[in-house]
Amino acid sequence: MKFGLFGGAVLAAALITSNVALAETRVTYKSAKSTSSYYQMAVQIAEAMKKGSNGDIILTVEESQGSVQNVKEVAARTGNYVFTTPPVLVKLAQKGKAMFEGKTNPKYDEIRALFPIPSLTMHFVMRADSDVKTFDDLAGKKLLIGKGSFGAREGAKYIKLFGLEGKVNIANVELGSSVAALKNKQIDGFVTAGSYPAPNVIEAAASTPITLISLTDAQVKETKRTKLMIPSGTYQGVDVATETTSLPVVAYTTTQMDDATAYELTKTYWTQKAEMGESHPWWNAVSGAMLANVYGKLHPGALKYYDEAGIEVPDALR
Repeated sequence: MKFGLFGGAVLAAALITSNVALAETRVTYKSAKSTSSYYQMAVQIAEAMKKGSNGDIILTVEESQGSVQNVKEVAARTGNYVFTTPPVLVKLAQKGKAMFEGKTNPKYDEIRALFPIPSLTMHFVMRADSDVKTFDDLAGKKLLIGKGSFGAREGAKYIKLFGLEGKVNIANVELGSSVAALKNKQIDGFVTAGSYPAPNVIEAAASTPITLISLTDAQVKETKRTKLMIPSGTYQGVDVATETTSLPVVAYTTTQMDDATAYELTKTYWTQKAEMGESHPWWNAVSGAMLANVYGKLHPGALKYYDEAGIEVPDALR
């Protein structure tokens, strides 16, 4: 069979196209609701992966209704499935507890960690003229905690935990109204959970002087959450460090992902993180030390990168 010049050119082009397609690694990244900061982070990671790998890694971001759904989808997903979740949900899934009771699946044991992303950080934001410095000072104050979110649940939990139930006037409005309500002195403060620096807290600090309530070590221990320090100067006018709590969030995959892909994903994430932080400061809060918050085992490909980079890995993750 003779191709001629034209046929040979077509064949060569087809082979080149085929090689490009084979070189491209496609990954599904299951994130959060499209309106959340974590979906924004997913888009930023997708852009960073494409840039950092010269187009060899293509992340397709999928919206999610939450972390529980992300974990449950492990049972049905194949291939390069990456998802974000607080590590505690991986623990519950593997042990068949809480929302996973009676719904265990052997595929949950195949979950492996890649890298930490910004934590959900609790903020108790107060107007500076409210004179609230500690939780005890909240008695008699009007506080907006929102509805249905992690921050709203944690805020209500802390109010009860620290003996303030019935002593704090809870504003019955949505969190989206918090900045305007604070500025107009309709509330004394609001509670929000987001990776710092949180956009709504930045906005609040720009419109009115604020302070942040700092927890004591004993209070942090009582919440059973992870301690986190928000550095001084993170928010306008807040020139002291704030001790608060956080819910770590980690990007996981499964053993179906090959070691080379896991290695490249992890390496590209960390090498692009500084650049991401230049335009989106919440990435600056992420460090290798946050591996201490991971539950389960690291993917062998990710572990290879951490060992090469000299990032300390807890023995339990190996």
